[in-house]
Amino acid sequence: MVNAHTQLIYGLNALTAGLVLLAAFGMVTTRQVQGVLRFLIVQSLFVAASAFLIGFNRGSIDLLALGCIMIASKVITIPWVLRRMLPGDLYERREIDQVINIPFSLLLALGLAIAAEFLVGPLVAATPDPVVHANLPIGMAGLLIGAYSLIARREAIPQLIGILAMENGAFFAGIAIAPDLPVIAELAIAIDVILIVVVVGVLTRNITETVGTTEAATMSELREEPRRWH
Repeated sequence: MVNAHTQLIYGLNALTAGLVLLAAFGMVTTRQVQGVLRFLIVQSLFVAASAFLIGFNRGSIDLLALGCIMIASKVITIPWVLRRMLPGDLYERREIDQVINIPFSLLLALGLAIAAEFLVGPLVAATPDPVVHANLPIGMAGLLIGAYSLIARREAIPQLIGILAMENGAFFAGIAIAPDLPVIAELAIAIDVILIVVVVGVLTRNITETVGTTEAATMSELREEPRRWH
C-alpha cells in the first residue's frame, strides 16, 4: 500500500509534468528569443524537480546527480552563454520568423501532445507505476513539440532551443523508465551540448555582424563568389 509520503511525491511529480508541458506550449507561442529561452529555463527547472522527486523517493543518487547536472547546464550555463554571445537586438527585441503563425502552431502543439498520449498508451498501460503514467506521455509530447519548434522556426538560435527542448522531453521520459542512467553519460552529454551552444553562439554573432540575419533559409542561399583566374 502506498503511504501518504509517497502519494505526495507522486502528486508533486504529476504537477511538474503538467508544468513541463505548459512550458513547451509557451516556447511555441513566444516570438522573442529571450522569451523562448526563459521558457526553456523554466521547463528545465521542472524536469530537474521531477528528477529530484523520483530520486528522493527511490533513493537514487544517480537521479539526484542528474537533476543537479540539468540545473548547472540548462538553467545556468547555457542561458549565460547565449546572453553573452548573442547581439542585444537579436536576443531582446527582434521577433522570430517562423513558417506557421502562432495560433495554428499552438493547435498543432496540442495535437502533438494528444498524439504522444496515444503513442505511449500501450507502454503506460503495461505498468502501474504512477511516475511512468505522468512522465512518459509528457516526455514524448515535449520531444514532439520540440521537434515541431525546430522545423517551424527559421532562426538559428530558436532552432537550437528546439533541440534542447527535445532533449528535455527525452530526459523527462527517460528518468521514469530508466532511472539508473549513468551519471557520467549525462555529464558528457551536458558538456557536449554546452560546447555546441558556444559554437552556435559564436557563429550566430559573426554571421549577424556580417550578413545581418540568422534566418536559416537566407543563410543556405549564400554562395561564395567564384574566383576569376587571370
